[in-house]
Amino acid sequence: MAPWNGLWGGRAAIAGGNAYRDMPVIVKMENPNWSISEINGGGDNGEDFLARVGGQRRRVKNTKQITWVFRLKAHRAAGCLARLTSAAVALGGTARRRVVAGRTDSDAADGECEDVEERDPASRRSRFYTLIKACLMMSVFLLVVELAAYSNGRVNLAIFINSFNTSWIRFRATYVAPPLQLLADACVVLFLVQSADRLFQSLGCFYILVKRIKPKPLSPALADAEDPDAGYYPMVLVQIPMCNEKEVYRQSIAAVCNLDWPRSNFLVQVLDDSDDVATQALIKEEVEKWRHSGAHIVYRHCVLREGYKAGNLKSAMSCSYVKDYEYVAIFDADFQPYPDFLKRTVPHFKDNEDLGLVQARWSFVNKDENLLTRLQNINLCFHFEVEQQVNGVFINFFGFNGTAGVWRIKAVEDSGGWMERTTVEDMDIAVRAHLKGWKFVFLNDVECQCELPESYEAYRKQQHRWHSGPMQLFRLCLPDIIRCKIVFWKKANLIFLFFLLRKLILPFYSFTLFCIILPMTMFVPEAELPDWVVCYIPVLMSFLNIVPLHRNHSRLSSHTCSSRTPCQLPSSMP
Repeated sequence: MAPWNGLWGGRAAIAGGNAYRDMPVIVKMENPNWSISEINGGGDNGEDFLARVGGQRRRVKNTKQITWVFRLKAHRAAGCLARLTSAAVALGGTARRRVVAGRTDSDAADGECEDVEERDPASRRSRFYTLIKACLMMSVFLLVVELAAYSNGRVNLAIFINSFNTSWIRFRATYVAPPLQLLADACVVLFLVQSADRLFQSLGCFYILVKRIKPKPLSPALADAEDPDAGYYPMVLVQIPMCNEKEVYRQSIAAVCNLDWPRSNFLVQVLDDSDDVATQALIKEEVEKWRHSGAHIVYRHCVLREGYKAGNLKSAMSCSYVKDYEYVAIFDADFQPYPDFLKRTVPHFKDNEDLGLVQARWSFVNKDENLLTRLQNINLCFHFEVEQQVNGVFINFFGFNGTAGVWRIKAVEDSGGWMERTTVEDMDIAVRAHLKGWKFVFLNDVECQCELPESYEAYRKQQHRWHSGPMQLFRLCLPDIIRCKIVFWKKANLIFLFFLLRKLILPFYSFTLFCIILPMTMFVPEAELPDWVVCYIPVLMSFLNIVPLHRNHSRLSSHTCSSRTPCQLPSSMP
């Protein structure tokens, strides 16, 4: 460091002598890491001056340096927190992907994910989920133990819990119970209305069973299909709309091509709406095989895909050759009709010019697969055995199920054809046909095989499609219902029973009452539900839902013992 000269005047230094001249004075701070000052000077008061100046500079430097130290520490802490947050987010994303995929790093590294999932996907995911749940429960338990140990001796838990409970009871009785009781009363009223509707429908089904009411064709029995001139074999167009149906397209095409009907009197339209080129090639190849075997079948694919199923059917009905056909039968890709399906449905149209639709019921090949399929079977058996049959017998109207039905083409055209305005195109065309005066017939003894969704995800998607469109359709059809010329009681049935009660109130109240309000009343005793709402009426409704299932089982048993058995669908061409 350069020598320090003349800080407090040269004269004083000369008068005072040369005692401090050229003598280095070193002042060290308390913290040696901060600074060292070398001072060359003289004077009698040099030591006092150095002590005073050093103290001032030390205080200034101490304040600034402490500030910068704290800023540096805060910067490091922020960086560490950011890194921890990023790592936690990445770890959470990885854990979520593993939970969804049900795999580990070793499977992904070895490229064996697909093989492992094919071998035992359910057990692997079950074990993985069990491990995650166990770790979560252990973490919560340890957290409770730590909180209890931390508060031991500091907080009187008994007094705290008692005070919290008293406050919660007061808040619950004042603010929670009144609105909950009001909502519960409203749901109870809706529950009673819906229960009365189901009770009357069940009584109507019982009346049909006792009186043995059964729709019968006005024409005599059909003659042999090998001689079309000897009987009533009108021209029938059979449509199979499908979209990316890799698993079931062979079975559905085979079932339709094996229908017991003169080959020259029906044409099969395979309406492929797939966006997968490989699937399109497979379906087209299957159609070509059946065409070479003598079946009247055509493959149709729309380049401009719009309107989903309704758009697909609308495009197919615009073909020029459709005018040569009188009826159209529709089967979804996962439906497999029996060979005598047309023989048991088409004769109902003869000499019955007001009949627009003949609907068959569904039967399920996988109804005993798991608990979900069993519950669906119970629900759908009530739908077909009670709802569809009663409405078909007494008012000649019900919702078209979208498949396993035969339409008079004139009724479809008179109703305005297929429309893409809603996701429930089947219900839409049924309502419009009913407003035009067309009648419907439901055949409870004619079945068409299909499959039920076996997973909750597939079931959820199906129910979303079925329940997302009726209210939109009601909004669109309400002006037409009011202006149409049908009798008043049919208008009331459409508005209050068909739409409001069964399409809006039923899904709303059933979930709200039994999944939200009923569990909440267990924790809010001020809001009460009558015992007959919680126990007696649900037991009666459950009994009414199960009875059609057992009747259907007995009918199926006698039906299976008869000569008519389900067709054995080949996996390839005959």
